[in-house]
Amino acid sequence: MIFRFCRSKCHKNFKMKRNPRKVKWTKAYRRLHGKDMTQDSTFEFERKRNRPERYDRNVAENTLKAIKKIDKIRVTREARHHSMRMKGRKAIEQQAAAKELEQSIHLVKAPAALQEDPSLTLPKIRVKVSQSQTEDRMEE
Repeated sequence: MIFRFCRSKCHKNFKMKRNPRKVKWTKAYRRLHGKDMTQDSTFEFERKRNRPERYDRNVAENTLKAIKKIDKIRVTREARHHSMRMKGRKAIEQQAAAKELEQSIHLVKAPAALQEDPSLTLPKIRVKVSQSQTEDRMEE
């Protein structure tokens, strides 16, 4: 007979012929003394087999209605959460824009300054167009 152990601690205790029901850290001790969750309903899922179950039509209908309600509640809560998070965002963006403008005010010139000093504006370029070029474009 071949024994396999999870770790060397278990192997050494086995060689010392210790009873696992008397050693407190073992699974056998916990199960024997009621420490283990053997009555937990999640353990019963493992025992279930693929057998067809009978469904009550009313219960199934109520469940589907409840699922729809829960989805609706979830969507409204998510929208409320998003609106609450974005509530102060506009004011923060305005403050950031004002701060940026204040820091780079030297780049912005007033219209009165442009009228006084025309060198601040881009030079106007005049292009001469002959009559024949305009007539050719109109025909096309």
